[in-house]
Amino acid sequence: MNTYLGIDTSNYRTSAAIFDAGTGQWRNEGRLLDVPQGKIGLRQSEALFQHTVRLHEMVARLPAGAGKSVRAVGVSTRPRAVEGSYMPCFLAGENVARSAAHLLDVPLVVCSHQQGHLAAAALSAGALHLLHTPFLAWHLSGGTTELLLVRPGADGMPDAACIGGTSDLSAGQLVDRAGNLLGLGFPAGAALDDLAQAAENPVKPFAPKVRDGIFSLSGVENKLQELLDRHTPAPELARFTVETIGRAVCTATAQALARYPLPVLCAGGVMANTILREMLSRQFDAHFAAPQLSGDNAVGVAVLAAVRNGEPL
Repeated sequence: MNTYLGIDTSNYRTSAAIFDAGTGQWRNEGRLLDVPQGKIGLRQSEALFQHTVRLHEMVARLPAGAGKSVRAVGVSTRPRAVEGSYMPCFLAGENVARSAAHLLDVPLVVCSHQQGHLAAAALSAGALHLLHTPFLAWHLSGGTTELLLVRPGADGMPDAACIGGTSDLSAGQLVDRAGNLLGLGFPAGAALDDLAQAAENPVKPFAPKVRDGIFSLSGVENKLQELLDRHTPAPELARFTVETIGRAVCTATAQALARYPLPVLCAGGVMANTILREMLSRQFDAHFAAPQLSGDNAVGVAVLAAVRNGEPL
């Protein structure tokens, strides 16, 4: 067996995964961090503490003895593969991964959280070939809304350059703030998705201006408050939120494809939204991760460990 261990301690989920490069099978064990009711985030010190306390539990849920066949250990050490990208919460995973690689006497492969998202989406969509060729990708999550031009790097890792996205509020932040207005838990993505699908009289979505792939979502929050003050039903408000994000994303995608006629890969937790996927599918031949690999996970990190170790994926 050519097995690879992946570890990811992102801003809101502790994850450990095993990936078998021979069969393509994987197993991910993850747990959302605990966020107090009514809050829409955590201090980094609290996130780091929770990861430190719980990472060993995620590893312990992986198959016993799996370490005997591990060829390399992968870990995400920062949000994005750009200078200055840093969050303390990734230190929890990095410390464990470095220790495991040393004890197992195997290579340590470091990547960014964003690179892990791209690899997980490619695996889930049955499109690992994309990692060896240029493509466009959306990374929509709690803290990131970026349209990326991705090329294979010299080391075989995905080299992502941001060519579009938001200039302020991320799609995930807008989703969570809408959820907070409606009294939903954090993160609000799944509950907001369910609500939006129940809308009977959808409100016409807002149309953010998109220029060269860049758009703003900050003004949408004020519109949400106006709709709430007018007693707009929760399902209609939820659908308004999702379709507004979808309109901006679809317009930015079309603008990017005019410049770069490449395949489109959709990654990140927000991309698990049913309506958003339908909107993109109607307009573009896009690849999507399955919902279980759309959110934060360590599977993509393990895949990248395999890629860096020379596996012919």
